[in-house]
Amino acid sequence: IPLIEKLAGEVKVPISIDTYKSGVAKRAMEAGASIINDVSGLGLDENMGAVAAATGAGLIVMHMRGTPRSMQSDTAYEDLVGEVYSLLASSVQKAVEAGVERGRIIIDPGIGFGKSAEGNLALLGRLSEFCSMGLPVLAGASRKSFIGKTLGIENPKDRLEGSLAAAVIAVMEGASVIRVHDVRETRRAVDLAFAAKQASLRG
Repeated sequence: IPLIEKLAGEVKVPISIDTYKSGVAKRAMEAGASIINDVSGLGLDENMGAVAAATGAGLIVMHMRGTPRSMQSDTAYEDLVGEVYSLLASSVQKAVEAGVERGRIIIDPGIGFGKSAEGNLALLGRLSEFCSMGLPVLAGASRKSFIGKTLGIENPKDRLEGSLAAAVIAVMEGASVIRVHDVRETRRAVDLAFAAKQASLRG
């Protein structure tokens, strides 16, 4: 919380707090954060929606099966994209019913959270299907283990090329927000991808 207070006084960009605990989120908003990133999609704390509504915070609802500790114990899905879509839609509904304005909600399919490497690749390649929900889509694939497994790279810091490829795919698939580690390199790659996408729309 002291760090959030310090940052809020020094930076002009929105500050996001990554938590599934409503008490932590409330204190973070009071300290100067403006976005709540709930990795449980409102599934682990029934008061999170109310806190987001009361504070006027932006709310990111992410898909995760289980808890952060148990999520990788069950990565088998009969219909991965369909199940993730359905649970995200349910999270959005919970948020709206709690009083959160729909325009303040961002959805995150949860790449790297409770999915196999192949499942993460499938989600990345089908992000456009989540755009049909009519909400901004966030993708956080940077340095994730599925990149390392796919490319045979153990050290997360050596996964730059894979992370850039994932960011470009996400943008081409319609993601509005991406979470990254290597900001400058990703910005350049994404700017080119976005320019190509816009040019293709102009025909």
